[in-house]
Amino acid sequence: MTDIPDPARFDHVTDWVFDLDNTLYPHHSNLFSQIDVKMTGYVAELLTLSREDARKLQKELYLEYGTTLNGLMQRHGIDPDAFLEHVHDIDYSWLVPDPVLGAAIRQLPGRKFIFTNGNRSHAERTARQLGILDHFDDIFDIVAAGLTPKPARQPYETFAALHKVTGANAVMFEDLARNLSVPKSLGMTTVLIVPRNFEPTFSEIWESDPTHEDDVDYVTDDLATFLTTIVEANAA
Repeated sequence: MTDIPDPARFDHVTDWVFDLDNTLYPHHSNLFSQIDVKMTGYVAELLTLSREDARKLQKELYLEYGTTLNGLMQRHGIDPDAFLEHVHDIDYSWLVPDPVLGAAIRQLPGRKFIFTNGNRSHAERTARQLGILDHFDDIFDIVAAGLTPKPARQPYETFAALHKVTGANAVMFEDLARNLSVPKSLGMTTVLIVPRNFEPTFSEIWESDPTHEDDVDYVTDDLATFLTTIVEANAA
C-alpha cells in the first residue's frame, strides 16, 4: 500500500528528516519489540511490579508523557542515562541491511537527518546495521532535545534552529501520525510510514492516531520504493 509521491511536491525539499524506529527499518523486523520488553522489565524492577502491571504503567506513561522515559523522569526522577543504556542493550542483528533504501537516501538532494526519541548510540547502531549510517548529515536524539520527546513542540523547534531547517523546504518521515502534527504546522511535508499490509492488531490500538489524519500528506508501507520514486523523477 504505497501512496505514490508526486515528485513535484518534493522538488523544493532540501532537508529530509527521518524518525528511526519502525521508520528507517520495517515494523515487521520487530527490533523495537526488544526495546519494549526491556522497558517493561525496567519498570517492573524499579517499582517492584508484576510484568503485567509494569506493562500497563509503561503504556500509561507513554501516552501521557510522550515516552516511558519522560514519564519515569517526571514521576520517579530516574537517571535517564541508565535507562537509555539499559533499554538499548539489544541484538541489532535482527535488522537486515537495506541497500535499496541506502541508495535512495544517498541520492536524495540536500541534507538528511535522523530525528529520534531514542539516543544517538542506538540510532548509530541501527543505521550502521542497515548500511545507511554514512548517508546522514547528523542525528538529533533525545539528549539533544533536552530529554523532551516528540510530539512536544520544543524538540522540533530546537532541531530546526540547530540545523537551520526551514519547514517549507523540509519533509519528515514518521511511523506515528501524532509526531507529524508539529512538522505539519511548521510547513513541512509529512509522510506516515505504516507496517506492510497494515492491519492494526489489538496490541497496537493504543498507538493509533485517528485524530491526526489531517497532519499526514502521504502514507506508505514501503519507504525505499517511495524515496526511489522521488530520486528517479529528479534524475529524469
